[in-house]
Amino acid sequence: MTARMMFVSPAMNSAVREARFDDGASLDPAGARQACAAAYSLPAAERYLYAPAARCRQTAAALGLEARPATDLRDLDVGTWQGRTLDEVTATSPQSVAAWLSDPTAAPHGGESIAALTDRVGGWLDAQGVEAGRVLAVVEPAVIRAAVVHALGLPPAAFWRLDVRPLSLTTLTGRSGRWNLHCGGPLLPAA
Repeated sequence: MTARMMFVSPAMNSAVREARFDDGASLDPAGARQACAAAYSLPAAERYLYAPAARCRQTAAALGLEARPATDLRDLDVGTWQGRTLDEVTATSPQSVAAWLSDPTAAPHGGESIAALTDRVGGWLDAQGVEAGRVLAVVEPAVIRAAVVHALGLPPAAFWRLDVRPLSLTTLTGRSGRWNLHCGGPLLPAA
C-alpha cells in the first residue's frame, strides 16, 4: 500500500515578510491573492487538512479546500520568542540563539525543540503511512522540514538546511518506514 502525503506551505503574511517568529498574523492581501491564484494547480486528495495557525487555515480556504484542522501538524512552539524577529532575539540572547541553531534538543525559548517537533510530526506521518491514500495538508515550513527529516532519516541538523518557500508543494510517497521525496515545487496559477 502506498500513501501520498502532500504538504503545501502557506502564503505570505506580515510575520514572514518581516522575518519574525509567527504571532498568529493573518494572510496579507498579496498572500491571499497568490493563494487564490494557485487554487486550481493543486493535486487531488482524499483528505484535506490544515495546521491551526491563521495563515494555514486562511491559505486552505483561499485554495478552495474543504479541509479540517490537524493539531498534530501545528507549528513549532517558539515560546517567549513568538512575535519577535531573530535579530531582536540574537541581540538580547546570542548564546540562546546559537544553542537553538546548533543543538536540536535545545529549547531556550521555553517552547518546543526541533527534535521534539520532528518526533511529533514523525509520529503523525508514521500513523498516516499505514494506509494507502492521498492526503494534502497546508502546514508551516517548519512542519514540512520536520516531516522530510523524519521520513528520510536525515540527521537532525539537516532541518536548518531545508528551505520551504511559500505556496510550494512537497510530497512524500511510500509508507511508514520507507518514504520517497518529491522536493517542493511552486504551485502555479492556472494558465
